[in-house]
Amino acid sequence: MIRYLLHKIGYALLTLFGVITVIFILFTILPGDPARMMLDQNENSEQLALVKKKYGFDKPLSTQYVYYLNDLSPLSFHSKNEEDYTFLADGKYNGFSLLNIGNTTVFLKTPYLRESFQKSGKKVSDVIGNTLPNTFILALFAIVIAIVIGIFLGILSAVYKDTFLDRMIALISTLGMSIPSFFSAILFAWLFGFVWHHITGLNMTGSLYEVDDFGEGSFIQWKNILLPGIVLGIRPLGVVIQLMRNSLLETLSQDYIRTAKAKGLSSYQIIVKHALKNSLNPVVTAISGWFASMLAGAVFVEYIFGWNGLGKEIVEALNNLDLPVIMGSVIVIATTFVVINILVDLVYAYLDPKIRLS
Repeated sequence: MIRYLLHKIGYALLTLFGVITVIFILFTILPGDPARMMLDQNENSEQLALVKKKYGFDKPLSTQYVYYLNDLSPLSFHSKNEEDYTFLADGKYNGFSLLNIGNTTVFLKTPYLRESFQKSGKKVSDVIGNTLPNTFILALFAIVIAIVIGIFLGILSAVYKDTFLDRMIALISTLGMSIPSFFSAILFAWLFGFVWHHITGLNMTGSLYEVDDFGEGSFIQWKNILLPGIVLGIRPLGVVIQLMRNSLLETLSQDYIRTAKAKGLSSYQIIVKHALKNSLNPVVTAISGWFASMLAGAVFVEYIFGWNGLGKEIVEALNNLDLPVIMGSVIVIATTFVVINILVDLVYAYLDPKIRLS
């Protein structure tokens, strides 16, 4: 199992390296001067030169790429020269020095995603840290809805195959997979937050935290998660239903299931104790991909419902050309996707021991 885990971690690191490289290349070749973006309309030639020197924008692209990797790497190398970009300025990195080699310090730190262009030098890690938990909670709520309802409806659809109930569940699944999230978000916000507001008590927009009427503090408003959570969970719900149904039908046709039936076991015992576990592998795999993609796919849903999460922050960063926030967000989402896939692979290996032996 340890060898299997190390193998997966190795592939994960290569994947992240590829993502970081592609992101750097894409956003570096974009038209525009990053230094001018930071100074907006207030720059002069002297300020422009100082900013370029401070952030290494005056260096060749290959050097800037090395600087970027050095910023992201937990184990990084830094110069003692105050004129160098890699100088250990106060407050720039969170970590501690390991050893000194000549004029270079080896530093152990958390990845440094640089500073926002539009938020007065605020660290990108702080911007993401303030919004990612909200998106994570929203995605978790949505995937729980998809898992619980999807597995239940998938089992019903398989048990009552080719009946009216099966066809109705198939219709729900198809609609869920076909309707775009932004359309569902607009429809749900209008219907449940405006037309039927007097019945549901739900608002068209709102985030997890709201300010009280006196402006003295904030409080958690759990009802605001219902509409965006349901909308975000509709598409994975449709996928889970179909996967659960097809996988369970295939499992129920196996010889050992027929043997269990011959022994006189009830349908409930056969499904819960024998068929369900072996039918969950494709569902677990799909859930991992959907949960990670929700962090990126929540962009439209969060923006429409006014949910203060990472998706909404990405939209605002795109509108303002805040490149460090965009790049940092993509890297965080990619890292989350990779970590979730490793965890799911471990669960998958537990469910099917043949996988970890391959």
